[in-house]
Amino acid sequence: MITRLRSLTTRWTTLVPVLAAVLLVFTWGRKDLPGVVVALVTVVLAGAVLAAVHHAEVIAHRVGEPFGSLVLAVAVTIIEVALIVTLMADGGDKSSTLARDTVFAAVMITCNGIVGLVLIVASLRHGTAVFNPEGTGAALATVATLATLSLVLPTFTTSKPGPEFSGAQLTFAALSSLALYGLFVATQTVRHRDYFLPVSRQGETITKDHHADAPTARTALISLGLLGLALIGVVGLAKGVSPTIESGVEAAGLHHAVVGVIIALLVLLPETIAALRSARRDRVQTSLNLALGSAMASIGLTIPAVALASIWLSGPLVLGLGSTHMVLLALTIVVSSLTVVPGRATPLQGGVHLVLFAAYLELAINP
Repeated sequence: MITRLRSLTTRWTTLVPVLAAVLLVFTWGRKDLPGVVVALVTVVLAGAVLAAVHHAEVIAHRVGEPFGSLVLAVAVTIIEVALIVTLMADGGDKSSTLARDTVFAAVMITCNGIVGLVLIVASLRHGTAVFNPEGTGAALATVATLATLSLVLPTFTTSKPGPEFSGAQLTFAALSSLALYGLFVATQTVRHRDYFLPVSRQGETITKDHHADAPTARTALISLGLLGLALIGVVGLAKGVSPTIESGVEAAGLHHAVVGVIIALLVLLPETIAALRSARRDRVQTSLNLALGSAMASIGLTIPAVALASIWLSGPLVLGLGSTHMVLLALTIVVSSLTVVPGRATPLQGGVHLVLFAAYLELAINP
């Protein structure tokens, strides 16, 4: 019976990414999809998210932490960046703030939404959520620096009118983002890898899980390919249903920024599910690696990409946050720092992060 269930799992996690890619080919660029097709896209989108999480866990089991969480975070972000550049290339008045809004949404979703859920799930299930403050603190410091340099400084620079960087400033921000992200990845995977491994309740580093045999190299490579296919399907199909989401948001009388939040939530679903699964297994460090790694990759890869794309794209590139969002970002950094320092958290810390995320959603709906 168990063998049959494993076979069934393998089949659907292989077929759904392929189906998502085929469906994406037939729906790409169409803005007038019938209701039946939208429903089908939504179902396949949900299946592609679950398939992506499955294949990410296969890879993580093969390569170990922190490489496993890094693979999922970078894969999602690279595809997300490609989507941002594609949408910016389409032009339109709203494309000037697209990169800023998407990156900030990713930061708030990961640093408050995912982190809050992870801390609550782990602490309620295991008493307290235990993690490594050295690795998590290093990741948080990198996220805070990248966010400030890329999203806050443009509001205060004077070389160019408006919340925009000049050409030289944008180049500096892009190179700084790449350098910081590259330095963090080297620290995470080479020099201080033990800082980013899960820890036991006695403070001992957990180097590997013994609950199952590691998959073969061939299985891991197949899962890597299917992970990429599933993530392309997730991001592409999310874009495909965005006109329907936009129509629903306008019909409800909500602010247009809500559309970006919904799409960002869809794109980040694989990380969210994977992080919650790790939290349930008392691997909170793995969950935080996913959350903060996704925020860092979103900034560290998006800013250089849009800086390069701005060479041939017409129109302004607005990166600077407004005062309300800067307050939320500052509060997120302060609260996150206080959460990280002890190396353990209770449901209270998780609740604080979720309240901050709820405040972000509320202000997106009622700015």
